[in-house]
Amino acid sequence: MAAQDTAIRKRQQIANANRMMFVWVAGVSAIVGIAVVASIFLLQKAWFNEKVLAEKSRTASTLVQNNKVINDLKDQVRVLNTNEALKSAMAPGESQPVQVVLDALPADANSSALGSSLQEKFLKDDGLTIESLNVDPVAGVESQTDSNVQDASSTATSTTGSDTSGNQINFRFSVSTTDASKLKNLLQKLERSIRAIDLQTLTIETQDTRLVLSASGRAFYEPAKTVELKDKTVKP
Repeated sequence: MAAQDTAIRKRQQIANANRMMFVWVAGVSAIVGIAVVASIFLLQKAWFNEKVLAEKSRTASTLVQNNKVINDLKDQVRVLNTNEALKSAMAPGESQPVQVVLDALPADANSSALGSSLQEKFLKDDGLTIESLNVDPVAGVESQTDSNVQDASSTATSTTGSDTSGNQINFRFSVSTTDASKLKNLLQKLERSIRAIDLQTLTIETQDTRLVLSASGRAFYEPAKTVELKDKTVKP
């Protein structure tokens, strides 16, 4: 009987030890799991903070560089405002000669305005007859549909022999006159234009008693640059 009681007590002690071991293993596993999750979270937090600090550093560097060059930019504008050639080309109502530079290179791709300017300021003259005037819309800017973009691009390429890149507006016109000096005056006006106009092809032919001048070319524009502060979201 005593031997049987001893065996029972040993089995109970072994069972208690097994339960205790299981509790310890489960507790340690839980602690290790929590520690691993906390470590991953801290690493992600640290990496995110590094990304934020890097963006702040780039922003600060840009602002410092801008502050360095702003005075040079102001000096260059002041020098342009003293340029006699720009002063002589100022339009009525303008207060600063530097505005002439902006007039020479508009910020918008406005082909309609270019066509109106060509018709009213250059081609309109006594003794000069406008036979045709075509200004192509800028592909991808003024042409809204894919078909329009394709048509404008193919037309510009076929008439000027170049692509439509480089912020340019392609045009072509034809005028006739019986006085050769009228054609000379037209070419001189285009040459003296404040706006940059590049004639790429030019032909003059005789039709009965008339002289017919046909030309194709391009004018340029430069989209305005916007300087502003923006908020940037950095995602973890």
